Amino acid sequence: MHKQEKVFIGGSRSLSRLPREVLGRLDKIIERGLIVLVGDANGADKAVQRYLASRHYDRVIVYCMAGGCRNNVRDWPTREINRSSGTRRDASYYGIKDRAMGAEADYGFMLWDGKSRGTIANIEDLLRREKPVVAYLARNNSFVTLREANELEHLLRRPGFALHEQTSSVAGMRKPLLNHDVSLF
Repeated sequence: MHKQEKVFIGGSRSLSRLPREVLGRLDKIIERGLIVLVGDANGADKAVQRYLASRHYDRVIVYCMAGGCRNNVRDWPTREINRSSGTRRDASYYGIKDRAMGAEADYGFMLWDGKSRGTIANIEDLLRREKPVVAYLARNNSFVTLREANELEHLLRRPGFALHEQTSSVAGMRKPLLNHDVSLF
């Protein structure tokens, strides 16, 4: 039996409106019949959910922390991720579900505002797992495909993407080879 391919779609909370170019990529994901793994946050997660709902796309799983989802606009199936007791509801807390999506996905599609540490952490996690990521760069309305951690480091060194202190595990990587082939979807 043939494996169902899954894409983890996530992004910055500041991106609550999806540009036409991103909608086109989501349409390609729909055409390929990929299973979409998406979080429950406001911003990019909710905007992606709204668009997939408007297209009546059912191959969606919403990830959230145990106790209920903040957003699930079409009542898709959910995966509630357990956490240790006493955990504050901060970026680390919600990052637990993001790591679960990264583990299950075959690809990533990340919508990045150029500032969100959580989106960079998701890209970094997927690359560490050797899973390719298509990143939408909202600052210049462009896409880039990343397949290795050194490509992420190269991206972060570009003007306008100064996050060196926020991406400790990619520091020290060599051979920057940014791949502009975005044919995954």
